[in-house]
Amino acid sequence: MSGPIERSFISGPMENQYDHIQRYKLKSKKWGLIRSLKKVFTSSFFGYKEVKFTEKNIINVSEVKFIESNNNVGNVLSSENSLGDDDDEGNDSFRGQNVQWAQGKAGEDRVHVVISEEHGWVFVGIYDGFNGPDATDFLLNNLYSNVYKELKGLLWNDKSETPKNSMSNEVVSLRNSGVSKVEHFVPNQEFDGVSGVDHSDVLKALSEGLRKTEALYLEIADMMVNENPELALMGSCVMVMLLKDQDVYLLNVGDSRAVLAQNLESDLSVSKFRRINEQSVSSIDALYRAESDRKHNLVPAQLTMDHSTSIKEEVVRIRSEHPDDAFAIKNDRVKGSLKVTRAFGAGYLKQAKWNNALLEMFRIDYIGNSPYINCLPSLHHHTLGSRDKFLILSSDGLYQYFTNEEAVSEVETFMSIFPEGDPAQHLVEEVLFRAAKKAGLNFHELLDIPQGDRRKYHDDVSIIILSFEGRIWKSSM
Repeated sequence: MSGPIERSFISGPMENQYDHIQRYKLKSKKWGLIRSLKKVFTSSFFGYKEVKFTEKNIINVSEVKFIESNNNVGNVLSSENSLGDDDDEGNDSFRGQNVQWAQGKAGEDRVHVVISEEHGWVFVGIYDGFNGPDATDFLLNNLYSNVYKELKGLLWNDKSETPKNSMSNEVVSLRNSGVSKVEHFVPNQEFDGVSGVDHSDVLKALSEGLRKTEALYLEIADMMVNENPELALMGSCVMVMLLKDQDVYLLNVGDSRAVLAQNLESDLSVSKFRRINEQSVSSIDALYRAESDRKHNLVPAQLTMDHSTSIKEEVVRIRSEHPDDAFAIKNDRVKGSLKVTRAFGAGYLKQAKWNNALLEMFRIDYIGNSPYINCLPSLHHHTLGSRDKFLILSSDGLYQYFTNEEAVSEVETFMSIFPEGDPAQHLVEEVLFRAAKKAGLNFHELLDIPQGDRRKYHDDVSIIILSFEGRIWKSSM
């Protein structure tokens, strides 16, 4: 399916899908962003494989350009643009740097991609919101700037200053209510003697950036609670990926996932990819089925932890923190209200005063003073190796219809048959096909349902696929 699914479907590359989209000139922001992506990838994966960007596959990296779709607008911003929050200090810190931005929306989901040529990193944020858009919009406008400040002295530094000393060799909880789980996919020694970066300090910086962002959000919500009590209901899952050289840093709160596709055999060649030129639809379908039936060479590795009532440890934790509340978990939800056990915002599940400010129909039976959910992230570091092929970053809407294994094999099959195609858009389309089938509808009948009403059939889906051969795709529905 080469054309747009509907106006609320945002995907890239989509350069041939809208006639009214203006072509970018070589000096445009899009080309500046792609030059930055080229430079970052070439630096990050030096020693693995040369990354070649021709004019053709530069266009295929246009997923970092988001298009106007209904009232959902994604803008490519230069470093001179405001972050959307009157934080002069935060804005000034990016001025004069070669930083490219891409932002996108789908329902209550928000996606933020920042490619910094100056610092040689790629930042991806996926914010899966609920009960309204304010929390995700706040994350979109503030989280990166706060993380950026926390990384000063670790991954970037003013010329006049020296890097900070490493604070610790492990990541500790930033709240008194518990300890964030930390997983490292590197040897026990956390200090990287080559780069001089303590990975635990970088993870701690990500966590501190999130903590400060939520503290400010809740402070503002508290000041506005009488006029806008609904702010206490709004919240978001948060997943952040920071790629710097061969290091992948991940922060996760909620049930979004980062799934890494790895080769079973380290010496498999990418040259095995097959190209499809002018073939009939039936022959392409037959080849796709044959490719799907063959033995797959890639296996998934989930790098993030789900925080939901589907995880036994999370349920046990919440019940142990609320021994006097027999209904802390009810109907497989926290207080019968929320499936996720950790989230940004959602103050009504964190303090009784915010719950009491809500209209009675929205209140829960808040017992005691302890929060029912928290915003303590799981933190992960992974060092890329020759077996690592691509990374799927997605909100949980994908995994309502796919297992990790199915998602990786679907992308592997698609990329082997359509190396110039968009695997992120393909995954979103497959989610819609499966949602339609489950509902007893055909594909187009599902799309005819207004987007808000369609939430009854499938959740918002936002997907970023990062290939370690130097390409990135984004699709949202």
